[in-house]
Amino acid sequence: MPRETAPLVSVAEIDAFDTVIDARSPAEYAEDHIPGAISCPVLDDRERAIVGTIYKQQSPFEARRIGGAWVAKNIAHHIENQFQDKPRSWRPLVYCWRGGQRSGAFVTWLRLIGWDAAQLEGGYKAFRRHVLAQLDTLPTRLRLFVLAGPTGCGKTKLLHTLAQLGAQVLDLEALARHRGSLLGRAPDGAPQPTQKAFETALWSALRRFDPTQPVFVEAENRRIGTCHLPETLWQQMRAAPRVTLEAPLDARLSLVLAEYGFWRHDRETLKAQLLRLKGVVPNAVLAHWQQWIDRGDFAALYRDLMVRHYDPRYRKGLATWSGPIVAHFSFSTLSEATFADLAAQLIAIAASFRPVATVTRETSRA
Repeated sequence: MPRETAPLVSVAEIDAFDTVIDARSPAEYAEDHIPGAISCPVLDDRERAIVGTIYKQQSPFEARRIGGAWVAKNIAHHIENQFQDKPRSWRPLVYCWRGGQRSGAFVTWLRLIGWDAAQLEGGYKAFRRHVLAQLDTLPTRLRLFVLAGPTGCGKTKLLHTLAQLGAQVLDLEALARHRGSLLGRAPDGAPQPTQKAFETALWSALRRFDPTQPVFVEAENRRIGTCHLPETLWQQMRAAPRVTLEAPLDARLSLVLAEYGFWRHDRETLKAQLLRLKGVVPNAVLAHWQQWIDRGDFAALYRDLMVRHYDPRYRKGLATWSGPIVAHFSFSTLSEATFADLAAQLIAIAASFRPVATVTRETSRA
């Protein structure tokens, strides 16, 4: 006999379950999914397309007749290959696009076996609405501190050092899988997440922060590669207290050469990327950059890019930010000791910060 109707749960209850199962197609899962969810499609991409076509062109009954056999086969496959070791006490949560037939069928079979399975009410669409609503409110509750400084001054390294010391860090470039500049793709060439997946990852990070403690974040453009920051977070960052960093050009160049060294192995793509600046910089400059790439003179290339393009663009963008500058750090080296010293000072400054006075600090520790 069938068990009682599967319970419907809200997005707020997701964390109470042992496993979250995404019953949508692989393509839907790849675009975005609930963090930590495993992909167990009841219809693959091809099957879903066929069933949808039959539904529209023939009849809903015919679509269910054909699709039902595929759904049963796929659910059986997942149960046999992924869930045979689950104990009687296992509590899975299943969702599909709208919380309809795909997740409902999966939950029915899991409950018939004896597991306390539940269905996400409203499915992924409900989750997506929740994420967007939270991205409108969560940033306003945080004590953001923005790290600002020109390319190569070690903002990302400083963020990582702060995290190692236990500080709360929002690493937007890691979430976007991009350094935020024209040449800022991932070294391994991995694609960026979709906008939906980026926003989900951002929501997942923001909701775990303690609002009573500082959150350090790097000053970024509104767009990080192909990903865009939500409006509320972007405005909160622009108005947040800022810490400015400054280092000599040669030290910055050394860091850039190390962090962007992967372009040596993909010179044609690098040349194509720089051609996107046609009309922004003179053609003669573009020609010089192309020649330097051909010769392998990346020091000359990056130095000119920083002086001619990155630094002026960064200063112009940051001039529109309204947050107070609460500390300025000028340092001569970009060593591990320098970043450890800076991180410790930043944690102390943020802990005692009150929006009244501006503090200027200088450090040259090696």
